[in-house]
Amino acid sequence: MAFENLSDKFQRIFKKLKGQSTLTEKNMEDALEEVRVALLDADVNYQVVKDLLEAIRNEAIGQKVLTQLSPSQQFIKIVHDKIEGLLGGGNNDVTFNSGKPTVMLLVGLQGTGKTTTAGKLALLYKSKYGKKVLLCADDTQRPAAIDQLDTIAKQAGVDIYEDRSGSKTSAIAKAAYEKARGERYDVLIVDTAGRLQIDAPLMAELKDVHSAIPVDETLLLVDAMAGQDAVNVALAFSKELPVTGLVMSKLDGDARGGAALSIRKMTGIPIKYSGTGEKLEDIENFHPDRMADRILGMGDVMTLIEDIQSKVDEKQTMKTSKRLMSGQFDLNDMLSVMRQIKKLGSLSKILKMIPGLPRISDGQLATVESELKLYEVIIDSMTVAERKKPEMIKASRKDRIVNGSGTSNEEVNRLLKRYEIMKKQLPQMRNMMQMGQMADMFRQR
Repeated sequence: MAFENLSDKFQRIFKKLKGQSTLTEKNMEDALEEVRVALLDADVNYQVVKDLLEAIRNEAIGQKVLTQLSPSQQFIKIVHDKIEGLLGGGNNDVTFNSGKPTVMLLVGLQGTGKTTTAGKLALLYKSKYGKKVLLCADDTQRPAAIDQLDTIAKQAGVDIYEDRSGSKTSAIAKAAYEKARGERYDVLIVDTAGRLQIDAPLMAELKDVHSAIPVDETLLLVDAMAGQDAVNVALAFSKELPVTGLVMSKLDGDARGGAALSIRKMTGIPIKYSGTGEKLEDIENFHPDRMADRILGMGDVMTLIEDIQSKVDEKQTMKTSKRLMSGQFDLNDMLSVMRQIKKLGSLSKILKMIPGLPRISDGQLATVESELKLYEVIIDSMTVAERKKPEMIKASRKDRIVNGSGTSNEEVNRLLKRYEIMKKQLPQMRNMMQMGQMADMFRQR
């Protein structure tokens, strides 16, 4: 995930400070130099790094009372506050209109994933805010763009306005707005055409669309993998259009993260959403304070809790929890826990949101996720009685399960051992908000 290397470096810097009894000018300057190198390696703009370090230095020197916190705690707090400020601070979410459609124009270069992002936003507004959403297919340049958005609209369960007659994009947008207003849609998302590079015809087309309808939000999609080029794209678009916010895609990838840390300072445009995967549900509201937590290796418990609340079957989880609290826990419950965890996404994403967990390699995570799939197959091969009373699974039953699941005795034994570990540890979990810690149990050895 973006910022992973930067997060590792910050944690090493903070670890060094923990051994210091006081925060002196010498150890602070040493730490700041390491922060400077780490940020530049992450492709953060040089001037942004320079200004950030100066702000950190000035605040650290201005501290009057340094005895309440340890040197590392002081430094972490200052760095956290300054990075949060760099990312924008405060609430960056959109504001919805009352009594008329909120119109969002989605713009950006070709290949950044605008059409998919339009579907992601539609699903987010529908599922999280209960909005009635209309998508407008206004990309008349790219072959099959309308078909793609039509498919995405069906997947998201929202309506779409399309015009294949060759009308001008401004006319299509205006007709979509009239439909949205007349049929009382809450949100209209207009998917526009992109280009391989910024050119005059593209900007003229976008300006025409902007003039044809009352746009509330002009959201520019930028690619986190593009590094400082993303900043240049944002600057170019903002000179021509009143860009109100950014959607940063591919923050789940191996981008160094410099664009996210530079773009607000360089352009003045807030990041409002971040793309975290390829599925339609893989988009998040961008919270600067939570992103600062992630960058500094503090996890992101609030986002994990929100994911659990929106994606996990609460009734099923509460049913499992009640059984657990009453001393009951069988393989059906274990299977339920595994399937609920899968709804939250990759194990890697879940564990990175939990503060204090030791870092494990991608290879180890892949092994655990492979084991989880294997455990499902093994449990599915058991009888109802065996799931309810795993202790009855002896040699002959084990052989039948092995043959039925296409696994081995060793793998079945590993599952049963994992079940016993969970049975002992899970009583410490008191509610569904601790689903992340449940996920961590599966990777413990």
